[in-house]
Amino acid sequence: MIELGGMGSFHVGGRTVEVRGEPMRSGAVTSTTTLTWDPNGHYAIEAAYVQWFRPARPATDVPVLFVHGGGLTGAMWETTPDGRPGWVELFLRRGVPVFVMDAVERGRAGWCALPGVWPDAPLARSAEWAWTLFRFGTPEGCAARRPFPGCRFPVAHMDAFVRSFVPRWLSTTPAHVAALVLALERIGPASLVCHGQGGEVALQAAAARPDLVRSVVAVELSGFAALDPARHRLLTVLGGLWHDEAASGRRAAMVHFADSFAAQNGRSDVLDMDALGRNGHTHMPMMDRGSEVLAAKVLRWLLDEPA
Repeated sequence: MIELGGMGSFHVGGRTVEVRGEPMRSGAVTSTTTLTWDPNGHYAIEAAYVQWFRPARPATDVPVLFVHGGGLTGAMWETTPDGRPGWVELFLRRGVPVFVMDAVERGRAGWCALPGVWPDAPLARSAEWAWTLFRFGTPEGCAARRPFPGCRFPVAHMDAFVRSFVPRWLSTTPAHVAALVLALERIGPASLVCHGQGGEVALQAAAARPDLVRSVVAVELSGFAALDPARHRLLTVLGGLWHDEAASGRRAAMVHFADSFAAQNGRSDVLDMDALGRNGHTHMPMMDRGSEVLAAKVLRWLLDEPA
């Protein structure tokens, strides 16, 4: 059971744009109601949405802010595709205050689809693309949901995972970083737990406001930025199933980042699931079977408890 001392949400950041020159529009908004409206006017874009939960008896005064990966939302931290507790619940059970972000143009952050507002077209991820990129199995195994031997991802619930995908824009990283910095300014000093493309956003925010970031848990990063070794701690989390050259290259980049930070006398620790004998983890270790074991290890590191 989790006893909460409070919960809530807020939007942060963004800017206002004005749309001009669009024709009047009309359409049926329900089966009995038709509206005519003017799409011209001012719209708020590039804000982020943050939901928060505060335990009744916190174990630490440093909250965790979860930053999701590309084409996903904060829901990736909440519940696994097969219905097991996600890291949000597991962290709350340990008394850690939790903030969960839906970044710019994702999920509950909202976005404007009118022409000219975004500089490029949205990128959507297919089930087939995710299957190979996230190292669940070979391209030929996707349709039959036949994963790599030992794969820990709950592939029988792949369709539930695919339903969580959202479009993303490739040009919005600066807006993501700006919104995350504003969220940190509102929250106060926090630890960042980030994943994939969200890692670059989190690291850039930490570089912009090093005083507001205590630790970074970098899960399967795909982008990097410098950290301050005098202020920050870094935990790099590596999955497994490195079955091709591209995946091995991404792993090498993560290891190089962790080693470079250590070479600057920063505290740099690595949780390598393969090295720990927990083979079969994927790019989505927070959803894999056994994710609660990994969460416990991350929590011990964040709370500075013995391993």
